[in-house]
Amino acid sequence: MPLVITLHLLSAVIWVGGMFFAYVALRPAASTLEPSVRLPLWSRTFGRFFPWVWGAIILLPATGYWMVFQVFGGFSHLQLYINAMQGIGIVMILIFLHIFFAPYRRLKQALAAKDFPEAGRRLGQIRQLIAVNMALGLVTIIIAAGGHAG
Repeated sequence: MPLVITLHLLSAVIWVGGMFFAYVALRPAASTLEPSVRLPLWSRTFGRFFPWVWGAIILLPATGYWMVFQVFGGFSHLQLYINAMQGIGIVMILIFLHIFFAPYRRLKQALAAKDFPEAGRRLGQIRQLIAVNMALGLVTIIIAAGGHAG
């Protein structure tokens, strides 16, 4: 059980913390760079961060559902806060899949073609979706932290 909880928490911290860093620290710092530098920087950053997110979107449900069945006795015994975390987590995973397979793919294509205006539009889409996912992740952490208290 300690290993499962550790993997679950680390996956959430890496994913939500990475989004927080990207949105709150890297975004403002990179905003002063020219598009020809800023956009490839973001693409490379996502290229290094997204494999970690893939790990998180595998580990979070796997460890979460392990706990549902091994600790809580199945879905019929879940408290509202666990169902809320599960629902928000599914939405977050779907948003990430959209980011990865649509605007991120198009960002890389635009950069390969040196189409910086299009790459900028795609980065803008990613930024908005990451803002939504980050907010959902922070809400989920608040729910998890307060859930045991009722």
